[in-house]
Amino acid sequence: MDGVLVITLTIIFIAHFIIGILGNGFIVMVNCLDWVKRRKITSMDQILTALAISRLILLLTLVIDWRVSIIYPLLLRTITMLRIFHISWAVTNHFSIWLATGLCIFYFLKIAIFSNPLFYYLKWRVTKLIAMTLLMSLVLLGINIVMLITCIDVWIYKSNWDMSYNSSSRLFAEYSRLILFPSLMFTLIPFVISLAIFLLLIFSLWKYLRNMQHNAPGWRNASTLAHIRALQVIIAFLLLYITFFLSVVVEVWTVVMENMRVILVAQVMVTIFPAVHSCVLILANDKMRQAWLLLPWWLRCSW
Repeated sequence: MDGVLVITLTIIFIAHFIIGILGNGFIVMVNCLDWVKRRKITSMDQILTALAISRLILLLTLVIDWRVSIIYPLLLRTITMLRIFHISWAVTNHFSIWLATGLCIFYFLKIAIFSNPLFYYLKWRVTKLIAMTLLMSLVLLGINIVMLITCIDVWIYKSNWDMSYNSSSRLFAEYSRLILFPSLMFTLIPFVISLAIFLLLIFSLWKYLRNMQHNAPGWRNASTLAHIRALQVIIAFLLLYITFFLSVVVEVWTVVMENMRVILVAQVMVTIFPAVHSCVLILANDKMRQAWLLLPWWLRCSW
């Protein structure tokens, strides 16, 4: 493989990793310090903290996979590494995506305006709704893990380690096809939920502006600003999610063709979601943004 390409991709990957570690680590630090100071933590901060921790673990998983892909690429074909990587990836990716989806649900129920009894019922029970959503997602995680283990076992059963290299490559390509559809399916479900929330928020904003045309502009501006800020966060989430989803598709599909260049590019693109999304969450949260602005002053005082 071209050494210049590997070095370039490695630098970009390390940059994404550092941004993700700093961003998510900052979210965890601010919320934990605030928790210790106030002796309590809000529902949103709980979701943000859990999301940041899951992203930190996900980034570490991606770093290990990246290192193995470059230094020991054939190691990814061993039975043990296949099981370890795909199961750890499924678990960390699951919590990262579903916690982000739970955050979208929280924004929607706290900001959207609908005169519907069911909406008000869910609005006042948003914490329980998100908890139930995450618990139900564990069922999907269990199914995903079972399907992954089954795919690996099927491939192991068909494999013959004494075969020629070409035959082994064909079996490995068949294994990649087996894991393609489950991986995409379980990644697509929370994306559809987030997209539906985005469309409902747009409808809520349009309905609110239409009904409040003759009301006091201060109230209209406050609610409109809340809608727009939530929409910005969810738009950024969806764009990053689309990049992440397409990267997973490319990475898994190119394993079939054994094109390591494209695989490494896809792995770099995968890291954009957990890294950059943390920066979006910091900018969208008043407490996080203020803490970030005060960080240079705090560092100067510490030194």
